[in-house]
Amino acid sequence: MPAIPSLGNLRGRGNGRVSRNGRARDTREVRPSTYVVDCGVYLDGVRQPGEWSHRDAIAEVRKRGEGFVWIGLHEPDEAEIQGIADTFGLHELAVEDAVHAHQRPKLERYDDTLFMVFRTVRYVEHDSPTTANEIVESGELMAFLGSDFIITVRHGNHAGLAHLRRELDADPERLAPGPASVLHAIADHVVDHFLNVTERIEDDIDEMETEVFAPRTRVTSEQIYLFKREVLELRRAVLPLATPLRGLAEGYTRLIPDEVRSYFRNVHDHVTTVADRVAAFDELLTTLVDATLGKITLQLNSDMRKITSWAAIIAVPTAIAGIYGMNFEYMPEVQSRYGYPAVIAVILVICLVLYRVFRKKKWL
Repeated sequence: MPAIPSLGNLRGRGNGRVSRNGRARDTREVRPSTYVVDCGVYLDGVRQPGEWSHRDAIAEVRKRGEGFVWIGLHEPDEAEIQGIADTFGLHELAVEDAVHAHQRPKLERYDDTLFMVFRTVRYVEHDSPTTANEIVESGELMAFLGSDFIITVRHGNHAGLAHLRRELDADPERLAPGPASVLHAIADHVVDHFLNVTERIEDDIDEMETEVFAPRTRVTSEQIYLFKREVLELRRAVLPLATPLRGLAEGYTRLIPDEVRSYFRNVHDHVTTVADRVAAFDELLTTLVDATLGKITLQLNSDMRKITSWAAIIAVPTAIAGIYGMNFEYMPEVQSRYGYPAVIAVILVICLVLYRVFRKKKWL
């Protein structure tokens, strides 16, 4: 079995192809690939030794009439992926989606090839959910599935498949059914991340709920709304994925063998569980927003009562002083020796009575 020392010919076909920086490059010159993460040939679930180009890998599999090729790409541009697309017969619309990303989870069939899109998520560590600006970071993962190949295209700096590939390489029985088993492993890997993220978010929501109902909370409705938007990012990754997984579990295509189909049903069940949790998170956060606004309203009412109470108390000396400030000659106690202390005493008594009344009504 020939071993290819370089993957440079994955860059494209012919001479004068344009590179990412806009300068022409000679594809006859062998250069290391920066967007091809890995390319492997698998026979009976066992990875064959050596380094392979995509052309030699698929030629070897088709010459033998068994096995499959698994190619992993990371953020390729149109020029870089075109050679692979021509070799494997990938549809141009699916290739365009894989290059430009920003797709919702979906499953599409083009002749004898499936194209599936996953949204990946990662929990962003933070000190407190009430002060965090980002909770969930998202990325994308696409997969082209054929009868003898699977090509994965990843966008984003997380949710890499290197660990998953090593795990599958160490367990040939899982890969024996063919490339559909790799697609199942990827789906299971993505959904497992969903479960981990939802567990961490659930802890954050519990902490935020405690803060909201604390007596002297500093949590604002804006902070909860920001958290709600982060949960919405997770929801966009989870909810649309249920339909493609159900289709794979119910025999959407013959590319998924019967022995693999039942495993997709299990992944679909897990996605349904995550979707229910995310919906519950959204409802709970909405409730917390309402509770926060209610607390703000109650606080405003309490402040208005206090202001009104003190205004009523202050109005007493103001009114009496205003009356005695009028220039009338005949007024009670004006000429009396004890008139001034009597008026002051009356003011203090009335103010004290009002204070006691407002305290009893819990306005102060």
